[in-house]
Amino acid sequence: MLKIDQLELGPIQTNCYIISDDQKNCLIFDPGEESKKIEALVKKKNLKPIAILLTHAHFDHIGAVDDIRERYSVPVYLHHLEKDWLSRPNLNGSGKYATLPDYRMKDADVLLTDEKTLEIGSFKMDIFHTPGHSPGSVSFSFGKEGFAIVGDVIFRGSIGRTDLIDGSEKRLLQSIEESILPLPKHMILYPGHGPETTPDQELNSNPFLKVFKQ
Repeated sequence: MLKIDQLELGPIQTNCYIISDDQKNCLIFDPGEESKKIEALVKKKNLKPIAILLTHAHFDHIGAVDDIRERYSVPVYLHHLEKDWLSRPNLNGSGKYATLPDYRMKDADVLLTDEKTLEIGSFKMDIFHTPGHSPGSVSFSFGKEGFAIVGDVIFRGSIGRTDLIDGSEKRLLQSIEESILPLPKHMILYPGHGPETTPDQELNSNPFLKVFKQ
């Protein structure tokens, strides 16, 4: 059975998820900032990171990527449509804010291209391309374990913003309709910000999804 640890990192309190198996191997999702906090949790739990996976490449999800990658010598996975975003502040959004430094990370080691089943060590997950918040947003579903990492596609009572580079509310709602709502209704959705939710809860209470109940 997999275990999930959550850290809220950086100025926007981005959720970083650390998923570990019985052998203490772990995957790190969206290390957005504050690498020392991630390292402290890994050490406390005696975990061994084997990969970093990014739901997308906005600055608040990538700030600690290089620190963690170099600390543990692990590969970074990212959708190919955002392959240039890690190193370009104008794309990852950090260049939009004068109060932020320019975020420039090294390229991803593995580019995801298709919706498929991905296996890393003992971890097995289904990848869904869920664009709209950003062109390369992906969600990772651990069906047997009953949860999914959904990034900024959907939140409890809300959806991801669509006013950034290549964002589209129409495409985002389509992604939610085609990839998120068909998941088991009580599957736990772990978003990029805020508390977890479920497809059933959002279908019945999220004001942005009223169109799907008509």
